[in-house]
Amino acid sequence: MSDASLYAEPDSPALPGSGFTLDPARAALVITDPQIDFLSPEGVTWPVFGDSITDNGTVAHIGRLLASAKEAGITVAVSPHYFYPSDQEWQFGGPLERFMHSVGMFSRTGPLTLDGFTESGADFLPEYKEHILDGKTVIVSPHKIVGPESNDLVLQLRKRGISQVILAGMAANLCTEGHLRELLEQGFEVVVVRDATAGPRLPEGDGYLAALINFRFLASAVWSTEQTISQLRSA
Repeated sequence: MSDASLYAEPDSPALPGSGFTLDPARAALVITDPQIDFLSPEGVTWPVFGDSITDNGTVAHIGRLLASAKEAGITVAVSPHYFYPSDQEWQFGGPLERFMHSVGMFSRTGPLTLDGFTESGADFLPEYKEHILDGKTVIVSPHKIVGPESNDLVLQLRKRGISQVILAGMAANLCTEGHLRELLEQGFEVVVVRDATAGPRLPEGDGYLAALINFRFLASAVWSTEQTISQLRSA
């Protein structure tokens, strides 16, 4: 059983539906952190995230979303996570930040150079590059903790007349949920694709299962990859 299959609408939900209807003319697919350090066995976080990614089929599902969004002609945006040598001068940080810095996660040699970037943990997963590097996908400036408050994602979406976001990527209870919360605060309708993300499994708990609860409470809709592709094709 996959993590994502544990999600189901209750027979008698206490919360009302949002009434969300997908409008491709004003919708975008946003992928958080589709990078090697999260999604590849070669990445530094695979021991923590790998089981959840494998169980959900996350890698394949993100790939299918990218292909379907391109086929549908909607805006695609990627919100990556990078750290530069200057970021090592931060004087404080939470557990997540301290972990990321300690393992060299998303490390780049500098903001104005690609030296050492290709096939590093900060690079995009190779199977996504044909879609991400096609000259049309919006690659926004890096976010630094979990949300898009520190990058230009909202600006890029607004400039394209986007008001609906289909959200997927890594990690469910961290950057994906952080982006969900901020985009909602900024006035976007947001659908989360529940099996195109994954979370950490630690003694402190299962981050993916924790995120599913918040997705249900907050998101305009929570869809599977199959539901999302069907909506893109029929809208």
